[in-house]
Amino acid sequence: MQETSLSDLEVAEKMADAARSVILPFFRQSNLETDNKLADGFDPVTVADRNAEKAMREVLAKHRPDDGIFGEEFGQSSGTSGRTWVLDPIDGTRGFISGTPTWGVLIALNAQDAPFLGVIDQPYIGERFVGTSDLAQVTGPTGTSRLKTRTTQSLDQAILFTTFPEVGTPEDRAGFEAVAQNVRLTRYGMDCYAYALLASGQIDLVIESGLLAYDIQAPIAVIKAAGGVVTDWQGGPAHNGGRALAAANPQLHAAALEILRTY
Repeated sequence: MQETSLSDLEVAEKMADAARSVILPFFRQSNLETDNKLADGFDPVTVADRNAEKAMREVLAKHRPDDGIFGEEFGQSSGTSGRTWVLDPIDGTRGFISGTPTWGVLIALNAQDAPFLGVIDQPYIGERFVGTSDLAQVTGPTGTSRLKTRTTQSLDQAILFTTFPEVGTPEDRAGFEAVAQNVRLTRYGMDCYAYALLASGQIDLVIESGLLAYDIQAPIAVIKAAGGVVTDWQGGPAHNGGRALAAANPQLHAAALEILRTY
């Protein structure tokens, strides 16, 4: 029987807590085994990824058994409510196995595809970024504060992030570099933490490609709640993955989108 006493956000936070508890014992452990999910290339997965998703699914089985689930490690489970929880137990496994604290647990809840709740959780630092229709906040070592994106208006003052310098296909990379040539500063390698930095007003743009739904839905909800904009490179919805442009405000989004649309 479903327990209905908890709000959706409380359920999401229970999942984030459960994921934290099973992930942290594996972080920065020299004997951590890593499997490769790709025959041609490198897409790592660890026992921490799998255990975290199992732990989150157990929370949903208790509190939201009627909802669907789409997780990176264990795929889709259909529900009857019309709602789906989208889970990435460790976004940034490459960073995780390298010991950098830039990976995170991603949790989103959507109805008819559009995410309306998102959590980006960084267990090692102890930061949790939350976005809903009426809440945008981060809780961490220094307390809890409101999330609010920057007001940067022009590309030449913007800070741009992406995960990989090569971005994606040659065409993807050309589009990214066309924007990068116009910004003040470009940095790499932050995985989902870049989206958290954008929501918290530290950077202005994130441009990526080759994403899946579980990579982007939680960041969409968090950034939107903080005042930012996330679309694909044509200005359409990005919640199914592919190419994504996240911007601190509509003006900066329009400036970057004008360049990316040609690619």
